[in-house]
Amino acid sequence: MTDANMTIREMCDAFEVSPRTLRFYEAKELLFPIREGQKRWFTKRDRARLKLILEGKRFGFSLEDIRQLLDLYDQGPNGPEIQLAQAYELAQKRLAEMKAERDELTAAISALQERLAWAAERLEKRDQNAA
Repeated sequence: MTDANMTIREMCDAFEVSPRTLRFYEAKELLFPIREGQKRWFTKRDRARLKLILEGKRFGFSLEDIRQLLDLYDQGPNGPEIQLAQAYELAQKRLAEMKAERDELTAAISALQERLAWAAERLEKRDQNAA
């Protein structure tokens, strides 16, 4: 990507999102494209923010969490460091949640596999008795 401003179509193509998604993030004041009549021009800053938004959503962060993190960047000369520290703390919390969810899912998969094995065994015995 270049430093040049991008149209909404170029942003959609570059980030594999819909125009509706970009307008939604703009309405939620997460992106701030330059408006010229009906046209929107997305800056390098908008692209960086969208990349962080999409990554945050992928990791399961709420839009409010993402907004708060993005807003920290502009909080004076220490903003980027504050943003990094907050992002690190939030990411550690989310990682713990994801691991717990994974463990619950692993247990559910094991239980379901046991049930299926039990059912398969019963069905096989039924079929043998019918033959």
